[in-house]
Order: sequence, then C-alpha cells, then structure tokens
Amino acid sequence: MWRNLASNVLTLLIVGLVLLAGIIGWGQRQYVAEGPLEDAMCLQVPPGSTMSRVADRLAADGAITNATIYRLGADYTERSNQLKAGSFLIQPGSSMEEIVAEITGDGLSTCGTEVIYRVSVASQSVRVRELDAATQDFEVVAEFDPLAVEDVPAEYTSALDDVATRYRVIVAEGVTSWQVVNAISGSNLFTGEVAAVPDEGSLAPDGYEIRPGDDRQAFLDRMIAAQTERLFSAWENRAADAPVDTPEEALILASIIEKETSVPEERRIVASVFANRLEQGIRLQTDPTVIYGITRGEGILGRGIRQSELRRETPWNTYVIEGLPPTPIANPGLASIEAALDPDETDYIFFVAKRGGGHEFAVTLDEHNRNVAEYRRWQAELEAESESTEN
Repeated sequence: MWRNLASNVLTLLIVGLVLLAGIIGWGQRQYVAEGPLEDAMCLQVPPGSTMSRVADRLAADGAITNATIYRLGADYTERSNQLKAGSFLIQPGSSMEEIVAEITGDGLSTCGTEVIYRVSVASQSVRVRELDAATQDFEVVAEFDPLAVEDVPAEYTSALDDVATRYRVIVAEGVTSWQVVNAISGSNLFTGEVAAVPDEGSLAPDGYEIRPGDDRQAFLDRMIAAQTERLFSAWENRAADAPVDTPEEALILASIIEKETSVPEERRIVASVFANRLEQGIRLQTDPTVIYGITRGEGILGRGIRQSELRRETPWNTYVIEGLPPTPIANPGLASIEAALDPDETDYIFFVAKRGGGHEFAVTLDEHNRNVAEYRRWQAELEAESESTEN
C-alpha cells in the first residue's frame, strides 16, 4: 500500500511540475508577445510610483493583458527597482517586456512636454511643446526669447514644475564658443560655473538631452568630447589630396566654410574654392574672418563691414594675411568638417551670393565681376523696395 501511495504522490508531483512548467512557459510567452494596445499612449509615471501601480494602470488602459504577469516579469528580470519617473511613449502593440524596458531605461521622457533651448548665431529661444501620443506630432504651446522676456510664459513655468518634462539644448552650426557659454550661463536649466570659454571650434553643434541642474562645465565637456570624436573620425577618412595638413587646420577651414554657406549642397563646392586658393597661393579673402577679427566671436557685428576694416590687419583677416587664420572662427558641424577634408574637384576661384539664396561660382575674374554686378543690382532693388514700403 505504501508503495502505491508513494507512486501516486510521485505521479502527482511530476504532473504538477509539468503543469507549473507549462504555466511558466505560457507566462513567458505572454510577457514577450505583442501587446493589445491599438493606439500609442503617453504613460505618466509620477515620482514614488511602484511597478505594481504601473501594472494596474497599464491593464486598466488596455496596454497589457495581465498585470500579474507584467509584475512577475519585471521582478524576474530584476527591473522592478529600476523604475524611472517621467512620461514615456508606448507604441501600439508594445510587449510587456518592451514597456518595462522603456520605463526603466535612462529616465529621459519620450512624450508629454518638452522644453527646447536653442542657441543660434543671431539669437536664443526657448520653446515649450507637447507631443500628442495619438498623432505623434508636437504642438508648440509657448516660445520666447530668454534674454528679452520679462514675464516668463506660464507654460514654461508649469513645464519646469513637472518632473516628466524632457529638456534639450540645440546648438546650431556656426555659433561661437563665447555664444554657447553666454547662453548656458544665463539659463536657469544649469548650475555651476564655467572655468573658461572653450577654444573656438572645439564644441560640437548638435542637440543634447539635459536635466535641470546639470553642471555647465560638464555640459561643455560633453560638447568638446563630441567634437573631438567627430574630428578624429573625419580626419581618419580624409581624402588623399585634402587641402590641409593637420586636424587643427581642418577645423579652421571647416569653420570658414560653415560661416560662408548654409546650403548643404554647397559646402564641398565652397571648400573647393578655398582649396584652390590655398593651392595657388591666393588669399582666401572671406568676410567672416574679417568679422571675427572685429568681434572675437563675442556676438554678431550687426552691420556691414567697413572698407577700413577690410584693410585692417588682424590675425584673422584673410584679406591681409596669407593662408588660414590661426584659429577657427566658429564651431563647425560635421558636414563642414567633412567638406574641408574632401572638397569637390572644381576650378572655381570666386563666389558671391545670388538671388534666391546660395552662391554663384566663377573661374575667372571677369565672370566673377559680372556675378558681383548682378548681386549689387539685386541688393539695390531690395533697398528700393524697402524704402517704397516705408514711405
């Protein structure tokens, strides 16, 4: 009898283990399977939330099929204690595994409200926008000049009070290091002091995710590290006949290209003009270097260049000096760095602005003079139209 009883118990135990294994396997499949969410949603995770509360919220909103499996899966993968506060975009059909990964990652919000601090050559702006999870389109709810506004928009204040707000600083190509330092020094999104204005050209223009309270010097160090990496990569992939001899010269030439054109398709053509001039021993004669010699990169000139300034000798005035100036005149983007190290092959020696944007390029001085005459006629027409409108 005892032998039969033991046999029955063993059989039940085996059956139980098989059933348990089946349940575990089913739960694992449910955890990684496509979820039931039909439309994207913005999941708000307040500070102090637990994975259990999040699971109940997701189940109630129809984003997951089983809150218990979700909790057990998060526990099994040891992610329950990695939950971040914020606003997270959950895509349609996201599995429980994907949702857990989204809300336990780097903690940067991917939906809801976003504050963008933009630093451009001529201005600074703060934009507050909100992402519609359904359409995944951003709607701007406030925009202002942080240097000129007296009454900060309520939408900005509300965004700062919301722990789920995402923050980005966008630094445009062609800004100077002084302009970047001036911008972040005046922003309440940062703390700490800047040791010194970084070397011109050493900062990588780009968009950077930040968090309120980030250290100013640490932010600049991020930009320096990014530019160093870009320059190294571009230098390693330079053309065999690149017109410069060192990475430092590449950065100088790239900064001039950056200031001369904002048309992407023109960068390598502009680079070819400077490459041809350097090869033939012709002075670069580029206005942005004259301006840098006047301003030292501290703000914009805000007026035309005087003839006396074109003749004034400064280390950067390429109407006076031979070859490249001693330092960059701005912080160039990657495209300009690559253009400096691999210009198009052309015979162009001259270029001047043209109607509708961009430039007219020329090989001979006679052709260039005709282009300049056309440019001046266009400028005169614009001035006449402006005076007519004012009267």
